[in-house]
Amino acid sequence: MPSRLKTAQPRISSYFDASQQKLFVRNDFNEILSSNHDTWKLAQSTTVTEFIHFLTTNGKLHRVNLRSTSYSGITRYAWGNVTPNQIALSLRKRSYLTHATAVFLHGLTDQLPKIVYVNAEQSPKPTPSGTLTQAGIDRAFSNHERQSNYIFEYRKTKFVLISGKSTGRLEVDTILGPNSELLDVTKIERTLIDIAVRPIYSGGPYQVLEAYRAAKDRISVNTLVATLKKLAYVYPYHQAIGFYMQRAGYPQNQCDKLKNIGMQFDFYLTHYITDKLHSQEWRLFYPKGF
Repeated sequence: MPSRLKTAQPRISSYFDASQQKLFVRNDFNEILSSNHDTWKLAQSTTVTEFIHFLTTNGKLHRVNLRSTSYSGITRYAWGNVTPNQIALSLRKRSYLTHATAVFLHGLTDQLPKIVYVNAEQSPKPTPSGTLTQAGIDRAFSNHERQSNYIFEYRKTKFVLISGKSTGRLEVDTILGPNSELLDVTKIERTLIDIAVRPIYSGGPYQVLEAYRAAKDRISVNTLVATLKKLAYVYPYHQAIGFYMQRAGYPQNQCDKLKNIGMQFDFYLTHYITDKLHSQEWRLFYPKGF
């Protein structure tokens, strides 16, 4: 006589096939069992361990084991085929794809990504005290840029989890990915801001410039400026953004919208520039040869 799980298999499989969620943590199966136990007419003694074992041996469920050299591994359970972008979004709730990954998803580069960048925002924090000074800017940007070491790997794809500032998921949208999967990703204007703020997550300033060129006829500069103001960065990143726009061939009246925010300090296109030039127009240091 077949077990109750075996009898209910067609209904269980239909449930998972119809669900938009394709990646699960172990606790998710507690809720799924609790919500569907009576409908599927399962035995009262059915445990989560038995349920997972049944789905992996009789259904499309399989384990996704992400490994890290610095942290404990992470296990997810995938129903059917899943993409690296979906795996990245399963690392933290309410996370979203960002930086070089967003650049690729918006079609701003032809380079196939080897690393998936995902942002899990920090909890809100008080506004930093103190006053911005030229000496403070010089000191901060004379060092290498800090990078997340929260890195995992699965089947030769690396996943970098960024703990970004709290923005309430500002300018994040849901799009269809290359495999028609639903993906949460920064909108194009927010993406351009993010890669100017953290070029190291985008391949460096040269790759950032290429993305600005590719986005030239696709963005609203008014939206970009409004988003930048809402992000309320301490450092004057608008000087770097305006510089990128000008170098990418944006009309002068659009560049002026960044310039009109004001320039009280000399700033830097990126961290740790060993051989630099200075733009008087943007009060900005940038790498020689850029």
